[in-house]
Amino acid sequence: MADRTPNGAGDGDGIRTFPFPVDLSVGGVGIQVGPMGTGRRWHADAPLERVHRIDFHVVMLFSEGPVRHMIDFAEHEARAGDLLWIRPGQVHRFSRTCEYRGTVLTMQPGFLPRATVEATGLYRYDLPPLLRPDAPRLAALQASLAHLQREYEDTETLPLSLHTSVLRHSLTAFLLRLAHLAASSAEAARRQADTTFTLFRDAVEKGFAANHSVSAYADALGYSRRTLVRAVRAATGETPKGFIDKRVVLEAKRLLAHTDLPIGRVGAAVGFPDAANFSKFFQLHTGQTPVAFRAELR
Repeated sequence: MADRTPNGAGDGDGIRTFPFPVDLSVGGVGIQVGPMGTGRRWHADAPLERVHRIDFHVVMLFSEGPVRHMIDFAEHEARAGDLLWIRPGQVHRFSRTCEYRGTVLTMQPGFLPRATVEATGLYRYDLPPLLRPDAPRLAALQASLAHLQREYEDTETLPLSLHTSVLRHSLTAFLLRLAHLAASSAEAARRQADTTFTLFRDAVEKGFAANHSVSAYADALGYSRRTLVRAVRAATGETPKGFIDKRVVLEAKRLLAHTDLPIGRVGAAVGFPDAANFSKFFQLHTGQTPVAFRAELR
């Protein structure tokens, strides 16, 4: 990431967009591969610790850590052996305090043919940016990236056209490995989210009459509140609190419809010792008072 005077343009949202620095690429090709490190950057006139947008791909393979890096307003902590994949159009920000060590690949959109772009999922924005390969996959990625770097730096043994072709093949090999890792990581995350949601759903089913607290469920299940929010939203599109409230309302409706319990007893049965609080809760979620709801059914 070498210094340059960018042609970054400001957007309506005030976030500057920076183009791929073709003039700094060895041989003027559409990629750069080199070491990360303090002072190595692709923009000279904008501090990298400010939010900015890029119109090219960045893949960082870390040899040290932890390093905190923001991508699309989500903070990611990368350790040694982790990769961060930032895609065109995403905003990001470098940490003010962390030192970046490892290898960075930047790639201009359009450097690879369309078939390769589709095969490697270059624009799969649904895939996670932070990747944590196991030891065998990490070794393969490191070897593939090192080979790509050697080909990138070798500008003497081939004419430019052949050099570019070799780079495209080497880059494709690396990106195919990277894309497979990203897809596998996404699938593992989905399975984990499914498991987390299933445990949460079962816990709510057992405890909703007495427990309406998201934090209490998270603590009991051994998850952070953030993990629980992600899992429930992925599975249902709702927040955990919304899911709990919906289950409470359902049970209240059942009791109102199928029993003659007084309103206060119905509220107590779903976790509201105070009848007035139960009525407010029920009306907020249904648009009716408990009394009106019961009257409509009879």
